Amino acid sequence: MIDEIMPNLDELEQKSVYVIREVLQRFKKPAILWSIGKDSTTMLALCKAAFFGKIPFPVVHIDTGFKFKEIYEFRKKLAEEWGLNLIVGGNEEATALPENGTFECCMERKTNALQKLVEEHGFDALLVGIRRDEHGIRGKERYFSPRDKEFKWNYVAEKKSVGGDSPFVSLQDPEFSGWNIFSTDFGKEADHVRVHPILDWTEQDVWEYVKAKDLPVVDLYFSKNGKRFRSIGCECCCATVDSNATDVDSVIEELKVTNVPERAGRKQDNDKDYSFQKLRTLGYM
Repeated sequence: MIDEIMPNLDELEQKSVYVIREVLQRFKKPAILWSIGKDSTTMLALCKAAFFGKIPFPVVHIDTGFKFKEIYEFRKKLAEEWGLNLIVGGNEEATALPENGTFECCMERKTNALQKLVEEHGFDALLVGIRRDEHGIRGKERYFSPRDKEFKWNYVAEKKSVGGDSPFVSLQDPEFSGWNIFSTDFGKEADHVRVHPILDWTEQDVWEYVKAKDLPVVDLYFSKNGKRFRSIGCECCCATVDSNATDVDSVIEELKVTNVPERAGRKQDNDKDYSFQKLRTLGYM
């Protein structure tokens, strides 16, 4: 049982399952984004838990053309084993390359590719496996978060003068997630809604869940010659960290003592021009 391994996992799982079921209830044409990483694979498993072993949503993978070969191999294997309704999207018109900079490349090959796919299929909700503890900009997210007609995330509105001060005012109403009270109707201004079922999970929570459910993950997460990846994506934008963790148990133990941020090896997070924050506001995952 989950609660025998880590007591809060059962509560986290129940909340995520509730959110996922709300998506099927509230939206006409939802889909789930699958990066092939541990978080989005965990989200697939949560969907199976929510719907008695089935995933009732199309599963979307945005392929930049620069993913690790291990990611492509894992995608093929798990899609077949779990019977996924897999949709692979990309931007065939993209010309930006990694050497042009992470902002230009990610914008063309990820954000624009996703926008084209959403328009093509008419998705009105996208389930995304992001977590607040990954990055400061993701810490501003809500469980249900709208994107406008231009695909932008307006997490702050305009500056409004209040007693001589000019604070930023959030466009979204407060979300009382502790009581499972969520806003899901954002009117005609919303192009679609991003839904984040594992928003309050931590990296360690995910790995504990992987262990509890014996979930498959890409072996890039495990150490080879003293190096492993904490976060995976495009091969050209990911770096390894020093590690001797060769299996799930040793990864969990390592996380209890490490001071290295999870996304320390991702170029988007380390650019001096805050490219990750800019990408997020423009529709990036």
